[in-house]
Amino acid sequence: MNDIAIRTDDLRCDFGTIRAIQNLFLEVPKGKIFGFLGPNGAGKTTTIHLLLGLLEPTGGRAEVLGFDTRTHATEIRSQTGALLEHSGLYERLSAECNLEFYGRIWHMPSDERQTRMKELLAPMGLWERRKEKVGGWSHGMKQKLAIARTLLHRPQLIFLDEPTQGLDPIAASVLRDDLAGLATREGVTVFLSTHNLSEAEKLCHQVAIIRRGQLLAVDSPENLRVKQSKPHMEIHGRGFSEFLLAALRARPGVVKVEYLDNRLIIDLVDATDTAQLVSLVVSSGAQVEEVRRSDASLEEVFLTLMEEQ
Repeated sequence: MNDIAIRTDDLRCDFGTIRAIQNLFLEVPKGKIFGFLGPNGAGKTTTIHLLLGLLEPTGGRAEVLGFDTRTHATEIRSQTGALLEHSGLYERLSAECNLEFYGRIWHMPSDERQTRMKELLAPMGLWERRKEKVGGWSHGMKQKLAIARTLLHRPQLIFLDEPTQGLDPIAASVLRDDLAGLATREGVTVFLSTHNLSEAEKLCHQVAIIRRGQLLAVDSPENLRVKQSKPHMEIHGRGFSEFLLAALRARPGVVKVEYLDNRLIIDLVDATDTAQLVSLVVSSGAQVEEVRRSDASLEEVFLTLMEEQ
């Protein structure tokens, strides 16, 4: 049984003399939340349009749910859901009428439409407000309803293009939690395009990083942090002298030492013995309040890859 939802093979897309997508090789496993990360203009939305068969590739090929995007775009769109640049909601209609409208488009029987609405809206706290006009809702509530719209017809795969863009931090956090819950309950594959690195790190099982149409890395967030970055440690305290900083910089395995806001930030080569470094700090007479060691965040990995390119 094929466990791959999306596969691209040397996919390319040109707009005149501009190559928007170049030599893209991807495999997205079924049942996972897959993050497609990159700065604005990286080619994320173009890639989604190619996968939905809305754009014709210049070269290479792509398969979505086993269908070739060039020849079976209708089948792909019938078995997927998408939230792209626009929500697809009618603000003069109630939430219930919006989903009723889309349920009819998908030829869903009346009883199934009502059951499905409750399945999707209740966990997000929208079921009791389904009679309200959408135009009076907050942006976060509208985005929840738009995601419910993409899932209404029980697709195997949904595409979400920057779903938390424009939301305040609290609304974005709530939407992420709701999305994670929906993905688990529905067993759906989610292709999530975003430039929000924190969002991807919290939600995604696997991520791909793209810049100027070129794929830079694909892996789980955890593996990317380990493979693409070096560990570092922070020592919080007081009394860090210039002599101590020089001594630390001279130690094997230490790449860089910075002093900022009563803390030492020490970049390491690999599994350097941090206990010896802490011992050196203490023996210098400094007062140590806290020691932390961690790998770089996904955001730091992302910025490193951008700088390398």
